[in-house]
Amino acid sequence: MIYRYFGNSGFKCSTIGMGTYYDMRWIFKTYIGIYSGKAAKIDAIKSGIENGINLIDTAEFYKTEKLIAEAIKDYKRDELFIATKVMPTHLSPKSMEKALNRSLKNLNTDYIDLYQIHYPNYAVDLKKTLKKMEDLVDQGKIKNIGVSNFNLKLLNYTVEHLNKHKLTSVQLNYNILHRNVENEILEFCKKNNIALMAYFPIAHGKTLGNEKLNGYFDYIRNMIGDVPNANISLSYLFSRNSNVFPIPRASNKDHVMQNIKYSNTVLDEEIIDYIEKTFK
Repeated sequence: MIYRYFGNSGFKCSTIGMGTYYDMRWIFKTYIGIYSGKAAKIDAIKSGIENGINLIDTAEFYKTEKLIAEAIKDYKRDELFIATKVMPTHLSPKSMEKALNRSLKNLNTDYIDLYQIHYPNYAVDLKKTLKKMEDLVDQGKIKNIGVSNFNLKLLNYTVEHLNKHKLTSVQLNYNILHRNVENEILEFCKKNNIALMAYFPIAHGKTLGNEKLNGYFDYIRNMIGDVPNANISLSYLFSRNSNVFPIPRASNKDHVMQNIKYSNTVLDEEIIDYIEKTFK
């Protein structure tokens, strides 16, 4: 497993994390007390931790914070980097504090390593939201500030209006087939020492079974050996960028173990160049 500093946090995270957005059916079912495949999901997360993954992402919207609490309870808290997100409807200072306290209770922890704005809300003054997040850092309830689904303009605004603490990360849709962030955002993140958490890192599974894409992946396998499509896709993200941390969904132990098995697969410049010219 490769570990790198997560932005300016001072914490070394595994380059591959574990995401816990399952699907809308999971979310809807939790409202009536049904947690489909709960044991298997917990087992997947525990297997990841036991084999070196220390970065776990969730959100209050995902309804997986309590599940993570159960999965991590037997491990050293200070060796894990737990990230969660606040919903856009909870970005006013009072609502954010209430939402954070719920997340702390759900996760059964005294602090959250990374607290992220899930989506921007243009009806709320972002400056006040950021001020509240800085206050929460000062209180010790959160350690780092992050955002998600922010464009470059909003990232610039966020960096400019954080006065006491720096922006640690942004979470965006980034994969081998969706590389818009490579235009300007990645350079901005590199310049400001901001980590980028890549969600949908295997493009909703679109990289797994497509005759045309399989031909491209076969070409790469001829150079690096028998690595599955999904893991070539993950390797591209952290091989091309030293500050990108893909967070594939952790719902199945076998998939998590496969990600761990190939987590040290680093692609060279020739393969990265081939991917950038070929995968569109």
